[in-house]
Amino acid sequence: MNKDITGADPPRELKHDAIGFTDALVIGLNSTSPAYSLAAVIGPVVALVGVYAPGIMLASFVPMLLIASAFYYLNRADQDCGTTFSWVTRALGPWLGWIGGWAVAMTGVLVVGSLADVAVTFGLLTVGLDSWVENDWTRQGLTVLLILVMTAICVIGTEASARVQNVLILAQVACLLVFAIVALQRVYADSTTLESITPQFSWLDPFGAGGAALTGGLLLGVFTYWGWESAVNLTEEVKNSASAPGRAGLWSTIVLLVTYVSVAFAVVAYAGTTFLSENAGEEEYVFSLLAEEVMGGWDWIVLLAVSTSALASTQTTIIPASRTVLSMARRRALPSLLARIHPRFRTPHVSTWWVAVIAIGWYLVVNRISANALFDSLTALSLLIAFYYALTGLACAVYYRHRLTESIHGFLFIGVGPVVGAVLLLWLLAESVLDMADPENSYSGVSWFGLGPPLVIGLGIVVVGLVIMLARRVFAPAYWTEPRTSAPRPPSREA
Repeated sequence: MNKDITGADPPRELKHDAIGFTDALVIGLNSTSPAYSLAAVIGPVVALVGVYAPGIMLASFVPMLLIASAFYYLNRADQDCGTTFSWVTRALGPWLGWIGGWAVAMTGVLVVGSLADVAVTFGLLTVGLDSWVENDWTRQGLTVLLILVMTAICVIGTEASARVQNVLILAQVACLLVFAIVALQRVYADSTTLESITPQFSWLDPFGAGGAALTGGLLLGVFTYWGWESAVNLTEEVKNSASAPGRAGLWSTIVLLVTYVSVAFAVVAYAGTTFLSENAGEEEYVFSLLAEEVMGGWDWIVLLAVSTSALASTQTTIIPASRTVLSMARRRALPSLLARIHPRFRTPHVSTWWVAVIAIGWYLVVNRISANALFDSLTALSLLIAFYYALTGLACAVYYRHRLTESIHGFLFIGVGPVVGAVLLLWLLAESVLDMADPENSYSGVSWFGLGPPLVIGLGIVVVGLVIMLARRVFAPAYWTEPRTSAPRPPSREA
């Protein structure tokens, strides 16, 4: 057995009861990066569906809630920080379990650099350092530094991470609410500078813009909710681990629904569909454009909201990736080195730093290609997200298949709901593949092997994963040959 520097055996488990329900809820919320997600998506959604953008936010919530139910019930059966990896392995076998875990880990690698870049960019804009933003070397250097700092906080301990997240979510939500209130007040006072529209309840109808527009809007809407499951990845470190992490995930989606619909109403009412559609290509910068319009000299409040949103998500996105890698490594699906836990902080320091280093490398390499290539890599996220969420929904129904007829509640919320959520996400996955196959639909607008760059990136990640998986199966087959009953924890009798 390897010893640490004191000669003692290294810890084999994460720190139990490190944080509570509220901390897990905050981390789940921050992982979605609400302000950044809204800023990135609201323009393109309005370009697709017009005033029905709030309805799209509502419709996108449905598959997320159904999958959140799957996470809740599977967490009660197995409190493993690997979540999707561990659960899918149990229910559907090691092959799907491995590739599901790979998808979770790679989403973190793809997005961490972009989130940190946005945090730095909007932070600099907040304090008036616009020239620093325009200097690629300065901005990218600060981005790498920020990733390293956030990673260090993750390693130091879950409690430290939670304290940072509590501050960031308060700043973010407060800024968003101030922005929404001021925007709506100016709409009703008829003091707007743009072509404002009086809000209508009919905007909540997601079908108002038609079928094709609904599909495209849902693809974007699902992205805004992605990340809430970080609360469940902390299951081994949360008090009352059999239920609190799952409840935190569920409540995260509900809080996000209220936030997204409220801000969508405010933005559409104040700016109107023409302005938002014309600036849809600006992505997250649409909020920087609206900030001065709505807030005047107080525009820094909105810029700060986006910056703190991306900053918080930079840290929390590392959590599910590192915990999933840890879970895979201790089941010997990945090299055992990645399963090491820090003797003092009781966190997965090796897997955390590996995720950060690979994310930094991806960010720098893709930026050398072009800024648009970075956006294309983010677009590829939807493939991985829909895939592992759908796998989790199916795993829930399969795992509990012998108990689904015991009650109507169980049949609906453990069986039908997760399966319906999985089917919806698989449909969106298929639509994404068809859309991404056309190079014209990418940010770069170029062809890679006759396909759009986002699809090539997504397929490339899957292929690399399959190669690594097959290599592990041949040279380190322990994970594939272990009895399925040897999962870390027994299922709960409560469901």
